[in-house]
Amino acid sequence: MKTAGAVLLSAVLLAGCGSAGTASASSAASSTVSFAQASASTSATEADTEESSSDADTEQTSEDDGALVIKEQGAFASGGTVTDPVSGEYDPTQSFMDTTRAGNTAHVDHASVFYQIPENDDGHPIVYLHGYGQSRLGWMTTPDGRDGWSEIFLREGHAAFLVDQPRRGEAGNTASMTSDGLDASDNGSGKDYLPGDQAWYTHFRIGRVAPERYDGSQFPAGDEAQNQFFRMFTPNTGSFDEPLVADAMGDVLQDVKDRTGNKSIYLTHSQGGLVGWDTDMENVAAIVAIEPGSTPEKGSDQYNKMLAAKVPVVIYFGDYIKNGPSDLMSTGFWQNTEQQAEQFAKDYTADGGDATVISLPDIGITGNSHFMFEEMNNKEIADNIEHWLTQHDLG
Repeated sequence: MKTAGAVLLSAVLLAGCGSAGTASASSAASSTVSFAQASASTSATEADTEESSSDADTEQTSEDDGALVIKEQGAFASGGTVTDPVSGEYDPTQSFMDTTRAGNTAHVDHASVFYQIPENDDGHPIVYLHGYGQSRLGWMTTPDGRDGWSEIFLREGHAAFLVDQPRRGEAGNTASMTSDGLDASDNGSGKDYLPGDQAWYTHFRIGRVAPERYDGSQFPAGDEAQNQFFRMFTPNTGSFDEPLVADAMGDVLQDVKDRTGNKSIYLTHSQGGLVGWDTDMENVAAIVAIEPGSTPEKGSDQYNKMLAAKVPVVIYFGDYIKNGPSDLMSTGFWQNTEQQAEQFAKDYTADGGDATVISLPDIGITGNSHFMFEEMNNKEIADNIEHWLTQHDLG
């Protein structure tokens, strides 16, 4: 269950999500005091009925420093295009009933950003970019309802700019439906989305076959946590276009710089890591990549761009890679991906850059899947990242 501080933040968040722009947290916070008190009064009853993650909740409660105060929050869109008008003249008397949509345009392929700036803002904002099948929600909470990384890092003073990439989540507006073979049936030509609960559960190393978990897993236990995890997935509305998403993320980073006056820590996950390497580095202070699908090759445009901008990079990998089941295709995939990242870091550092690969089991943190930021020890991993940021004068 969430602490009173987390409940207060959640209520403030809900109060401000309805429209774009900014909102002061003071009025929203005052209107949620009774909600927080009511939640606290029922916590004993809830504790009797909740079996999973009670130890993690207790640990997090002891580490929280009371209510998290948000001084500003809001939402905005970055990047995108406007389609050419459909041939013909728009007829306002028929509006949406005219299915030819003559004269209509559409605003498409932008990124959607929800942001929060804490009272203790340290001037080092974090821009969060999700991976395949995900949205910003995965950074904001966990399948068992604990604090997500955005809240954990807000408490450290990092403003949060949480992105839904173009053609995903709240940035779903686009001109053509997806034709990606990973998403659509009939090798991308169908209109039915491909089911994938079991496939992605295996590939992302939570367990061999859902609902089982690997021994020592940090993934939240219980049927409800698994249910919530699967319901956090969201498909592409249009085909994935890496350069298009990277351009939009460049616009996001510029907008964050314009709003805060600071470059951003760019925190990416999985497929979002590929976009991260492609993004313009002008407004990037550092990259924190969580199990990116690949890393730049020495001498590539991506590699040279980061090196020229002197962007420090840290890459994290979880468990069940070196020790994963040898008969699973996914084990080989992640072993190759981690080895590639290690080679990148070696080359980047030798060429005068700053890159580190952290394998969590190598530093005594075990049991993590591809979704380490949603797991029971997510605070411990966030603390490790905060330590790295502090070493680079970004904490």
